[in-house]
Formats: sequence, C-alpha cells, structure tokens
Amino acid sequence: MLEDSRPRERLVKNGAENLSDAELLAIVLKTGTVKENVIEMSNRLIGKYGLDKLSECSLKELQEINGIGFAKACQIHALFELNKRHSLASKPVKKITCAKDVFDLFHERLKDEKQEKFIILMLNTKNHIIGQEIIAKGTLDSAEIHPREVFKSAIRNSAARIILVHNHPSGDPTPSEEDIHVTKKLMDAGSILGISVLDHVIVGGEGWWSWKEDKG
Repeated sequence: MLEDSRPRERLVKNGAENLSDAELLAIVLKTGTVKENVIEMSNRLIGKYGLDKLSECSLKELQEINGIGFAKACQIHALFELNKRHSLASKPVKKITCAKDVFDLFHERLKDEKQEKFIILMLNTKNHIIGQEIIAKGTLDSAEIHPREVFKSAIRNSAARIILVHNHPSGDPTPSEEDIHVTKKLMDAGSILGISVLDHVIVGGEGWWSWKEDKG
C-alpha cells in the first residue's frame, strides 16, 4: 500500500474526522490477509454487514466472517463496546428521579443485547447512584434470581435502595408472569432486610415498563 494511502499516515496528515469508516476500522484491525490488505478487508466488512450489524455480532459470530480471527474479533468487539461506554459517559445520569432516568441510563447498553441481563442499580438515601451489578444473564427465572445474590451486592456497597433492571431482547417491555413474580419476591426480601426495592424497570427497544409507574 502506498504511504499516502495508509490510514494511519492519513490520520496524522488530515485528522481522524476526514477518514472514511473503512479507514478508521482499518486502523483498529491493523493488518489484512494474504488475499486482501486491511483497507480492502474493512471496505468488504462495512459494505456487506454495515457498522450496525458488526456492532451487534458476538465474538463467535465475528470469527465466522471470512478473514476475521480471534484477535480481530476482539478488536472489533472492544471498539463498539468502547463506543457504547462513550455514549453513556457523554450523557451521565447521576440521580434517579423516575423510570425514564433508568431507561436513559441503560437503553444504549442493552438495546442490542440478544439475551436478557438482570441488573441491580444501587442508590443512597438521596437516590444518587453508587453502583450497579449484573446478577444474572439469560431468560429470567425466579430460581436463578436469588435474594441472597441480589442483596449481597447492595449490602456490600452500603446501598439504602435498589432498582431492578432487565431487558427484553424482543423489544417489547411488557412484563411476563415470571417478571412480576421475581419483583414481588425481591420486594418482600428487601422489606425484611431494610433495603427498599424502589422499582423494577424493563428496558425494551424504544420504551420501558415500570413496576412503580404501572402500579401507580
């Protein structure tokens, strides 16, 4: 590849904002294969899958793409995860006042997830966020969501209150019977422990469901 065409040299000379998507991806991937250089590979990936599709792929799915091995799959995965975290950091939510605050905090992170994640958001007495933790992954099952695991983190972080959060990969935030059962079980446990469960927010594709707001 001619020196003037190399993406890193072009970045130094012209600035990152003037590089194409393929050139930026090429800088992340670093090298191509025997059959195609890194710019050609990047153009093929973006032309065939698009940035949106690439960002949704798991490590396993990325490695199934021709020319993408384990190292490159990790680089691509890390790139899009960093982008998600940057989006969250640019719009920080420090205090929870309503279910929309919870949705705004987690939507970007959870909207493309292909499996459910059950998270607890830990708050102090003034509803300021002091921590969060993923408790379980996969289809929500009350047998898997044990109060001991949920409140262990809350106690360790000296949380006064918690909010339960999970996503529906289908995009529909409507609660299932199991969602309702888990909510009631954890609210009862919180009452005994003196740690209030303020709400359970289900994050969907474009909206949310809130136990507190739905129940009035």
